[in-house]
Amino acid sequence: MTDETRAPTSSPAYARLVLAMLLVVYTFNWLDRQILGILAPVIKADLGLSNTQLGALGGIAFAALYSTLAIPLALVADRTSRSWVITGALVVWSGFTALCGFAGGFWQLFLFRLGVGVGEAGGVAPSYALISQYFPPERRARAMSIYSMGIPVGLAMGVLFGAAIAKAVDWRAAFVVIGLAGVVIAPIFRLVVKEPPRVAAPGGHAPVGAVFAILARKPSFWLLAFAAAASSTAGYGLAFWVPSILIQAYGFDLTATSWFYGSLLLAGGTTGVYLGGVLADRLGRADRGAYARVSSFAWLVTAPLFVAGLMSPSPVMAWLFLLIPNALNILFVGPLTTAAQHLVPPSMRATAAACFLFINNLIGIGAGSWLLGGISDVMKPRFGDEALRYSAVALVSLYLVAALLALFAVRPLRKDWVEEAA
Repeated sequence: MTDETRAPTSSPAYARLVLAMLLVVYTFNWLDRQILGILAPVIKADLGLSNTQLGALGGIAFAALYSTLAIPLALVADRTSRSWVITGALVVWSGFTALCGFAGGFWQLFLFRLGVGVGEAGGVAPSYALISQYFPPERRARAMSIYSMGIPVGLAMGVLFGAAIAKAVDWRAAFVVIGLAGVVIAPIFRLVVKEPPRVAAPGGHAPVGAVFAILARKPSFWLLAFAAAASSTAGYGLAFWVPSILIQAYGFDLTATSWFYGSLLLAGGTTGVYLGGVLADRLGRADRGAYARVSSFAWLVTAPLFVAGLMSPSPVMAWLFLLIPNALNILFVGPLTTAAQHLVPPSMRATAAACFLFINNLIGIGAGSWLLGGISDVMKPRFGDEALRYSAVALVSLYLVAALLALFAVRPLRKDWVEEAA
């Protein structure tokens, strides 16, 4: 085990540079996930896939190994070099993204998406731990939220670049170009991001069972993890299928869809995820329960506004209604990921983050897009082309479940929080 504190030799300027590089890598992480969503209509037509199959490609094909391998890779990162693990992960997931452009059918694409999940499993938890080393507790949620801007920025870039490359060439070229770009970034990241010193402590490395045993005894861990999972199930489902809904509802082409949805993700998503970190840092100083409470309130507002946006008769009304929930639905990322890491001692943070992400991602990614696609196939005989939109409205109810679970977590989080030594 190691006794870790904030990197003692790092300057604030270098810490910000590290955060910027982690943000770039995380942007590619989400770009490589989202590109499948914007290209779903053309891939469906080219390969003759059903909505259920498309949902599986966006969900369980990615989540199966992404979730299960995150914990052992986090252990490797805790015991060796977090920056090296992130670098290798970036190369692997980018390479498999490029291979998706050569898929000849559903099962080939499924296997390549499994590979993307294998790579991305090594990216997030070690990044969380690096941020915790480079930033003090009072600025940690804000730093985590800046890092998490990779979610809306990556989603938007996947929508915009994927559509533009597909229109200029084809959908296969979009996967190849974006995948190879990530491979190029990897050595630059490794040269810039240095591994902070870690001081060895007696007792050796903590096994994952020991870390999970600590977490399992804390009610706040389960409440926060399942709240995040409920939100992510709705969020991943919507992120994957909203482009198809826009095309069906408003007759958009691929380019119009990319600009409509990409602008929502950039304007709403970046604002919301940063606001979550600012609020958590500010309110959390006096009350650790605020890390859960701000997320709960955000989800309560998210649900009805998503319904209004999805059911809007015009694209202008839809954009206006969808802007706020696209901010609030991911406001939780900075506060809850920070809270999850403070349920254990500092040396266990990457593993704790991986345990939190395991529940969040296995349920959220695994079920979200597949569930929405499957429901729409079942509802299609009755609702026709509107089945996808009504299925999305039904899925939005999970934000209310997330809000309730986070609200229940407020009190136990105050008790379970592990304060960091000055």
